[in-house]
Amino acid sequence: MTDAARAEAEAVLSAPPRTLWRDVWRQFRRHRGAMAGAVIFIAIGLLVTLGPQLHDIDPTAPNFRARNLGPTWAHPLGTDNIGRDSFAQLLHGGRVSLAVGLSAMTLSILLGTLIGILAGYFRRLDGPLMRLTDLFLALPLLPLLLVVIMLFRDPLRTAFGPETGIFLLIVFVIGITSWMQTARIVRGEVLALREREFVLAARSIGTRQHRILIRHILPNVVSPIMVAATLGIASAIITESALSFLGLGFPPDFPTWGRLIYDNKDFIQSAPERVLWPGLALALTVLSVNFMGDGLRDALDPRGRGR
Repeated sequence: MTDAARAEAEAVLSAPPRTLWRDVWRQFRRHRGAMAGAVIFIAIGLLVTLGPQLHDIDPTAPNFRARNLGPTWAHPLGTDNIGRDSFAQLLHGGRVSLAVGLSAMTLSILLGTLIGILAGYFRRLDGPLMRLTDLFLALPLLPLLLVVIMLFRDPLRTAFGPETGIFLLIVFVIGITSWMQTARIVRGEVLALREREFVLAARSIGTRQHRILIRHILPNVVSPIMVAATLGIASAIITESALSFLGLGFPPDFPTWGRLIYDNKDFIQSAPERVLWPGLALALTVLSVNFMGDGLRDALDPRGRGR
């Protein structure tokens, strides 16, 4: 064996074993938009998480002596009409918006995955669960959100406090009205998987139904679930911002990106940067999540990995 052949053989033997997730990561890295989106999303997440510890100004504390200031060292983005620090509001608003997006997405994915697996695997449940899904799809989303928030906002405020109560209400409302697409995607995957050989083999040896679902069906539908999860974060953030912009979200003294746009819309001609910064943060977050979803969709496609 020549030296070149020996070196090539040693390189092949020393290389890490090829696995599904290594292939996914390799394909994901080749998607420039997905990598850029991941970098931007991680940067925004770190900024809104660690920023309030470094810039520790209370975002709700007014300072009438420092109203309508431009950018300074003490206030990098200036102040609003009652002297609140705009940068502190942006950081705290991003923390709330991301928390709502991640929590609502988690609830939506769990509910959609459960209904999709049950509808796709059990024939007797397929009809009722899909008709329930069609019913939720037929409901007008925004009017339904407005009615639910108006009905349950005050009781939850009384029970859990103004911030926690509204947070739980918004997360629940967004999650319970956005699971339908995930359910339909998962159902379609399960319908194809339940007739595969490995599922039939598991049935033939007497494996219980719940073990088949957990050990064989669920791992094979992780790919569409992950893609739906990334897109669900963006949808939840936009929905929360729309509710806050309409004045039906968090209290006026509790900043979110949508609430900041709503509070500063009257100053868009005299101080457009007050609307620009939260709008830019919202747009960058949604775009980065969408790019990540596109990259995951391409990376999780077996044909794209040459498998």
